[in-house]
This record gives sequence, C-alpha cells and structure tokens, in this order.
Amino acid sequence: MNIPRTTTIRKLKTRTIMPGFEGPQTTTQTGTVRLMLSRRARRIRKAGSFAGKTLLMLITSLSIIAVFFIFYFIAKDAIPFFQSQGIREFFTSTRWYPSAASPEFGVLAILVGSGLVTLGAVLVSVPLGISAAVCMSDVLSFQIRQLVKPVIEVLAAIPSVAYGFFALVVFAPALQDNGNLLLSIAAWMILTPLMLIGTVILADLLKNRFFPQRAEAFRILLYCIMGIGCAGLMMIVQRFIFGLVIGSGTNALNVSIILGIMALPTIISVSEDALQACGRELREGSYALGATRAETIVKTVIPASVSGILAAVILGVMRAFGETMVVWMASGNSAQIPSPIFNFLSPVRTLTATIAGDMGEADHVTGSARYHVLFAMALCLLFFSFAANTLSEWVVRIQHKRLGKS
Repeated sequence: MNIPRTTTIRKLKTRTIMPGFEGPQTTTQTGTVRLMLSRRARRIRKAGSFAGKTLLMLITSLSIIAVFFIFYFIAKDAIPFFQSQGIREFFTSTRWYPSAASPEFGVLAILVGSGLVTLGAVLVSVPLGISAAVCMSDVLSFQIRQLVKPVIEVLAAIPSVAYGFFALVVFAPALQDNGNLLLSIAAWMILTPLMLIGTVILADLLKNRFFPQRAEAFRILLYCIMGIGCAGLMMIVQRFIFGLVIGSGTNALNVSIILGIMALPTIISVSEDALQACGRELREGSYALGATRAETIVKTVIPASVSGILAAVILGVMRAFGETMVVWMASGNSAQIPSPIFNFLSPVRTLTATIAGDMGEADHVTGSARYHVLFAMALCLLFFSFAANTLSEWVVRIQHKRLGKS
C-alpha cells in the first residue's frame, strides 16, 4: 500500500472583490501539494544517492591508492637488497662500485651529493622566490603584476632536458672559463636588492623605537651606517669569490643554480597566491592602526600567509630533490663527498641521476644486487618526500595554533 508523502507547501493567491470597495483586494489561501511516492521509487532514489557518493569517494581515493601501490612495488624490490647486503654498509660506506667483481654499494656520498645540490637550490630559489612574491603582491601595481606573473610561470613550462642542455653546453663552459666574474656579477645582482630591502625595512621598523621625535634624522643615519656595512660586506664577498679556483664547470654549483631557477616559478606562484589570499581587509586594518607598509608586510601579511609560503617552499624543495635530467647531465656524476663538505665547486652525484644512469645496465632478468639497490635508493627518495610533507603539515598545524585558528 502506497503511503502519501507531503513534500511541498505553497501559497495560492486569489483575487476577490469585496462589496463596498472599488478596487480588488488580495486574500491568501494555503494549499498543500501532496506527492505520492511508491516504496520502490524511494528505494531507487536511495540507491542512486549511495552509488553517487561511492563513486565520488572512489575517485577521491585514487591518488591515495596509487601512492600505496607505488610504495608497495618499490619496497617489494628494495627489501631483497637489504636482506642480502645489509643496511649499515648501504648508509655508511662511500664506496660505490656496483659493476666490480666484488661489488660495493655504499651510497653515503650519493646522499651527500643529493643534499648538497638541494641545499644550493633552496639557497637560490627561496629568498628570491619569496621576495618576488611579496613584491608582486604588495608593491607592484595590478597591471604590472598581470604582465610579470605569466612570464615567470613560463619558466615552469620549459622541459627539464632543455635546462640540462643549457647547463651542460652554455653554463658549464662559461662557469669554467669566467666563473669568478659570473659569480661576482651574480653576487651583486642578488645581494644588492636584498640588502637594500633589508635596510629600508629595518630602518622603517626602528625609526619610531629610538628617538621618536627625530625619526627622520635617525632613519637617515641608519641608512648611512647600514650602507657602509653593506659595502664592506660586498668587498669581503668579492675578495672571496675571486680567490676561488673552478676546475670544472660540471659541479654542484652549476646544478644548484639551474635547479633554483627551475623551482622559482612554483615558489613565486604559490607564495603570491597565499599572500593574496590574506585579503585587502587585513592590510587596510593594519594601515588603520598606524602601521607602515613594511610593518604590514613583515608583521601582518607574511605571518598570516606562512602556511602557504611553507607549502611553496616544500614544493620547490621537492622539485629540486626529485629532478633527474639536469643533475644527470651537469653534476659531474662523481660519487665522492666534497672536501670540504660544503664545496659547491666539486662534482657530485645524486640519487635520481644514479637511478636513471644505472637502470639500463642493471640485470633485470636475474634480479641482481645492482638491480635491487636502485629500488632501495628509490625507496629512500620516497621516504624523504613523505618526511618532508609530514614536517610541513606539522609546522602548518603549529602555526595555525599560534595564530589562534582551529
């Protein structure tokens, strides 16, 4: 037996002419529209709703399932290596001779090389990327920003092999023949804007804390003192650069600069979006309380956007750490620890370049130790990526608590 179900109540308006009045008046009558649904129709509707939710859940879970499968298949071929060769020699030895009669599989030097080029890329890309994002968000006009941002994002569309050819064919010979001059010019181009911005921000922040009645004179004095200090610092940097000896253009410095350029579009774009997401109201509120533009940027906008900026930095680091073609073509591929360890002018070898270079020579049929060690190195890459993302989530959660967000 079908049970009637009330779904909608609507008002029906009728026009009646009341006696004694010339114009019409409106009275309201309430009617009920009843929709008869059978039990079968209700079951079909519930089944359709459940199927739609299940399909959307499966689509959402595809990426998670893919990650689990990647971990499973890489770990399946990496575990036999650790069972036969052990973990201690893998992480502590610097002797990498996989094709010798008595093969040795120490990857410590390769791990150091990966960390060195990633650190160099971070030192190049993070300060420039965040500074460019702040400039685009709070300094440049809207029209100029609309012209600059697409040009920066074009860098992300260039294939990595093109960067590798540029690093090997153009930048490596230039670095070997005129490396001191190039590094000197780069130091001026990078340090001068950063020191100017730092001088202006520091003077703006300190002018009202000391001698508030003579704030302008104090700011001019700060400009002079910090200008002299910056000039002295640049002289020291120039003397150090011209004292360097560059034996080969294919080294960690070459790769670090190119990887830093490759990571710039990601860092700038994501950081600028995070800064823009703060909204104009937050900036106007800071200005209304008497803050200057520098105080608003340093104390209000950047702290409110730190989670997005951190995400941009993590993405840039992962782009640099996981890059293959550039480091394979321009790093020198020397499995040795630089001496000293922070010597960026020394050839290095990375995990990704080793996997790409040795996979074609490994014995896929018999499943030799040389074959399984490449999967062990890939497993190290995955664990590093997982640890970096976990660290970023932890820092973002702490930052949200500090800012009073739920």
